[in-house]
Amino acid sequence: MSYKWWSFIAIFLFGIGLAVGLATPTGIADLMSEDIAALEELSRILLPFSFLTVIFIFIKNVSALVISFVLSPILCLAPILSLTVNGWLLAFISSAVVQEESLGFVLAALLPHGIFELPALIIGQAAALSFGTMAILALLKKGKRNLLLPNLKQNLRYLLVALALLFPAAIIETYITPLLIS
Repeated sequence: MSYKWWSFIAIFLFGIGLAVGLATPTGIADLMSEDIAALEELSRILLPFSFLTVIFIFIKNVSALVISFVLSPILCLAPILSLTVNGWLLAFISSAVVQEESLGFVLAALLPHGIFELPALIIGQAAALSFGTMAILALLKKGKRNLLLPNLKQNLRYLLVALALLFPAAIIETYITPLLIS
């Protein structure tokens, strides 16, 4: 299957997460109050306009993509969960913030760095899905084993593109987004 199809599959899985997030009742936020409190504490530590914040965000996002790629041969669970959970969180939190603030506030908070971060997520997770599927096929069918290394090399290139997109996203999230939402 071509990488283009893996990209469509990744977008579809992210879209499922978005749909579920929009359909999730906002009362669930009460159940997640401890998690929300932890995120608020983290936001106090990660100061806007600090290069350490850029590095933290970049390393966190790179780690998530690399771990998903490495774990993808385990039934592709990591990339599937990453795409659907990220879509769910984005939609769920955005809909809650729209009720508290406005749609403009949410767009100002997400669009500037999201232009880089969302394609990075899709590109990286599509590579993880492709590699994970090929690893599973190579394990199950001897005839596919010779395709594993070329597939790995190709998908590592896509993963590197995704990782490169995460750095400008972290910079924008640290330096531009706070200006737009203040």
